[in-house]
Amino acid sequence: MNSESIFNLVNNSTIAKDSSDHQAAPTLSWVNVAIASTFILINGGISVVLGLKLEKTLIIAALRCLIQLTLMGFILEDVFKTRHPALVILMTFVLILLGAYETVYNKSKQSYKGMFVSVLVSSGIATLVVGVIGTRFAMKQVPFWIPEIFIPTMGMLLGNAMSGMAVALSSCLSSVGNRKEQIETYLAFGASRWEAGQSIAIEAVRLSMLPTINQMSVIGLIAIPGMMTGQILGGAPVSNAVKYQQIIMFLISASTALGVLSAVVTCIRVLIDSRHRLRPEKIINGRASLRHDLKNFIVDAWRSLLHGLCYIKSRNKDDHTYGDISNEESEQRRPLISNN
Repeated sequence: MNSESIFNLVNNSTIAKDSSDHQAAPTLSWVNVAIASTFILINGGISVVLGLKLEKTLIIAALRCLIQLTLMGFILEDVFKTRHPALVILMTFVLILLGAYETVYNKSKQSYKGMFVSVLVSSGIATLVVGVIGTRFAMKQVPFWIPEIFIPTMGMLLGNAMSGMAVALSSCLSSVGNRKEQIETYLAFGASRWEAGQSIAIEAVRLSMLPTINQMSVIGLIAIPGMMTGQILGGAPVSNAVKYQQIIMFLISASTALGVLSAVVTCIRVLIDSRHRLRPEKIINGRASLRHDLKNFIVDAWRSLLHGLCYIKSRNKDDHTYGDISNEESEQRRPLISNN
């Protein structure tokens, strides 16, 4: 046996030893989840001792966590097996719709008419643009809609974007109510609605971006993020997991900034109208009601339909009247003596 054969033998045995040392993540059962759920009792005990009155909210949140993640797991298994772009896009739009609903109807204590549509469009455009470009070019996924990569990426982008938009809109709506006299003074001295609302918008965007900036500052130094942990537990190389987490953080910062900026600009546009008048009466105190918004949507759609039908009817009537007048004028201008 020559030296080259001995070297190959030693190298192969080393690789086999390293692969055997790395154990795959253990298969977990509902018993493990039940054991982990007992730690929720710590939160409940703190709430009872300090009188926080969060026991009911804590139980509901824990149950929602179990049910929602279980359903999400079943759905993702079918989507991953099918690997059809239509299902991936449908799943993405469902995530965007649910995220907008959670932001407007569960997280916001104040709202305005049309806030759901604003949050839906802002979050959808921001996360889709950043998510598609990021998965295609930063993560080198061809095609970009590979479900194992695209759907988790969109979920992380939406989660952070929705949190940032909730903070920004809450700050914007409360600032308009608290600084009403200052805004009206700006408008009275000839400032446009964008100039009057600039300080409020800047403060709202700044507050919403601070959590992402702080997260990027401590990541890898103090905190090990969830995506990196999941990939390491799944057996991915550590260096690859690190790069994926860095890419995700940069995508999160961009999508959050774009979504928040769009939502805040729309909010300022609604609360200060095109005639540069402050409209604080448009702020709805308390949580928004989906039933009330659906009712208003149906009523507005019915009114728009009636206005459109009335406009078409009046237009046809005017055309008919104009035709009769033209016929009468042509008969009046007809010569009395014919050349024939």
